[in-house]
Amino acid sequence: MRYGGRSGHVLSQATNKNGWERTMGTDFTGFPQETLTFLQDLSQYNTKAWFEAHRADYEMYYMETARRFVTAIRPKLKKLDATITANPRVNKSLFRINRDIRFSHDKTPYKTHLDLWFYHGAEKHWGCSGFFFRLQPEQVLLAAGIYTLDKMGLARYRDAVDDDAAGKALALITTRLARKGYKLGGQHYKKVPRGYTDEHSRAHLLKHKSLYVSVETSLPEEIATPAFTKWCNTHYKAMLPLHKWLVEYAQVNSSTSSDWQQRTDKSIQ
Repeated sequence: MRYGGRSGHVLSQATNKNGWERTMGTDFTGFPQETLTFLQDLSQYNTKAWFEAHRADYEMYYMETARRFVTAIRPKLKKLDATITANPRVNKSLFRINRDIRFSHDKTPYKTHLDLWFYHGAEKHWGCSGFFFRLQPEQVLLAAGIYTLDKMGLARYRDAVDDDAAGKALALITTRLARKGYKLGGQHYKKVPRGYTDEHSRAHLLKHKSLYVSVETSLPEEIATPAFTKWCNTHYKAMLPLHKWLVEYAQVNSSTSSDWQQRTDKSIQ
């Protein structure tokens, strides 16, 4: 570490394989162009040899910047959901960049985007609701909801959708979000589940076995500034009603997802 800059704040120091030094502050100041360039180049040269030759860029502009973003946005997320977990560690809020290629025809070893997950509660699993973040070289995707409902969570979800009060509340939430430009997503069946009819007023919601809303946009002007956390949080705040509904009516706090990492690597690629 060394001190530098007009304000005298601490700067971190890194040396790449060519021996030259690069410095950046300890606070989140935005995602720099180097982060986007790294992702763009990785999509073109997705090999272990290229990655190792550019590991210094990965450590500084991908990992370190991501950690600072998580730390910076955490207080804002805590105001939306006091029990949200925003942990700047790999396999917590940070996804591994390595792809699981064991059962894939695509053998490229690395993901070409940056994924983050801020989840409700202390235990990370796809059955909990949360806020998702994905950064690509030219786009950013934000989402909120539950990626996969397990058997118990799915039963709770269907009961709530069928309930007059809770079901109408969800229908209203999703309608309002759609009007604001958010896209309703999640895996769903072609037919309504057994025990319900096609004439059910919320048949389209009963078909879901996961539920979330998302927005995907070109990179905003704030991307390279500290204000990017506020920009993201504005969208998360708009999505909050769905998150709160899912936490109350569908989330199962006791995780049965002991294979969390396997499901993560296979699903988010």
